[in-house]
Amino acid sequence: MKNLAEFALIALVAVTLSAQAAPPEGEGWRSLFNGENLDGWENKSGHAEIWQVKDGVIDCNPRVDLPGDKTLWSKESFRDFRLYIEWRIKGTKGEYPVPTVLPDGSHKLDENGNAIITMMPNADSGIYLRGSSKSQINIWCWPIGSGEVYGYRMDDKMPPEVRAGVTPKMKADKPIGEWNTFIVTMKGDRLTVELNGKTVIENAQMPGTPDEGPLALQHHGGYHKADDQWNSASSLVQFRNIYIKPLE
Repeated sequence: MKNLAEFALIALVAVTLSAQAAPPEGEGWRSLFNGENLDGWENKSGHAEIWQVKDGVIDCNPRVDLPGDKTLWSKESFRDFRLYIEWRIKGTKGEYPVPTVLPDGSHKLDENGNAIITMMPNADSGIYLRGSSKSQINIWCWPIGSGEVYGYRMDDKMPPEVRAGVTPKMKADKPIGEWNTFIVTMKGDRLTVELNGKTVIENAQMPGTPDEGPLALQHHGGYHKADDQWNSASSLVQFRNIYIKPLE
């Protein structure tokens, strides 16, 4: 009996440890999430039920009928860096009107000049870079794939090469419910995003992005309790294994 109990304890410890992956290869990486609590992160809204640590992951239980800034912010700010972060979409709610995004970042139009829209299941979150919602790497279910920078792609004041640069070269997302890995490099106003081993954004320029600022995990939409309604772009997401490597 004692041996069985010891074996069960060892197995439990092994499972717990396996949830927290080793840092990426190379020197200089450090963890931004300890797998146990939200030390190092700030929930400015104060609504603890939105962002919780469950089974070694940061879990978003999105609510839209609660006041305040519901995005989760790192307490530390960063300049140039490499970021390793794993994420997954837990599920989708409703259908969202999704445009067809072309390689230059524009939307495909019909014969009347209107964007071609397809209703499809969706969830929506992202990662703010340097404290800027405009400099956000998107996480969602659009056919264009995650990793794009919507704030720059949709800014018609930006040069065509900027809007095309922040448009993913391919969709590299895994199916809903599976874990994905971003490796993000931010140097000056240049951004590279690798998603599941594929470079979807390469050395894209983001003019005017702040020189320094915190990271943030976005709360985009969610459940409204009074109406018993879900937003069709709800942040049904989880994050784990977050590492950063500041660059000189």
